[in-house]
Amino acid sequence: GMERRRAPAANRRYGQRRFWDALYQQEGAEPREWLGGLSRFLPQLEAELRPGDRILVLGCGNSALSHDLHELGYTDVTSIDFSPACIAAMRARYAHCCPSLRWAVMDIRALTFPDATFDVVLEKGTLDVLMVEETDPWNISPQAVAAMHRVLAEVSRVLRPGGCFISITFAQPHFRKPHYAQEAFGWSLRHVTCGDGDTGTFHYYLYIMRKGQPLDLSDVALGHRLHQPPLPTAPPPTPAPLDDDEDYLFAIQL
Repeated sequence: GMERRRAPAANRRYGQRRFWDALYQQEGAEPREWLGGLSRFLPQLEAELRPGDRILVLGCGNSALSHDLHELGYTDVTSIDFSPACIAAMRARYAHCCPSLRWAVMDIRALTFPDATFDVVLEKGTLDVLMVEETDPWNISPQAVAAMHRVLAEVSRVLRPGGCFISITFAQPHFRKPHYAQEAFGWSLRHVTCGDGDTGTFHYYLYIMRKGQPLDLSDVALGHRLHQPPLPTAPPPTPAPLDDDEDYLFAIQL
């Protein structure tokens, strides 16, 4: 309800490492899916993947995503998270069944991989954490814009030419596309919408950025808007309520 929608201060904990460390230690082996399991967006995702792809999963948390990709035949998967407790738990959980999966503690703002290391970079709800303290989706703070830019510049750097960045999020195109549509990153941009098959009321988005392809002119214009004072405009329709796990990501709608 409204209580949850107006409380970015309560969301602040999602940006803090000790919150995540405590969560992973307390949850142990139970996978937690912020944006639902892989099955919800598998057809859209698989259209972009090839079996030999070198895949980087940003902010893996204790999601089963990396394991599920491995089971589908995408075995070259490196997963990073800034929580040491999380990475230790994931490494232990999958050591026997999937020893080829790689796990590393890393800050998404400063990746330690060489340039052009990966064919695919994948994130599911991780970039939303950069927005949790924002109170007004129509006026993003310069700090949040800069943080997002820094991460995306790193993603672009570690992608090989022709590789793709896939971002899975609740964030509507109106709010998220300007961040992704920056010519500095050297990629094209498109998105597909995924509905919740059960109700048909709830949508999230796959944004697909292809390195070495040009942005459409309309997207270039969107990207320029990020650095200009916004014009007053009607807010988008309010979506259907979600369960608690999905609440904080959805409430910010960025």
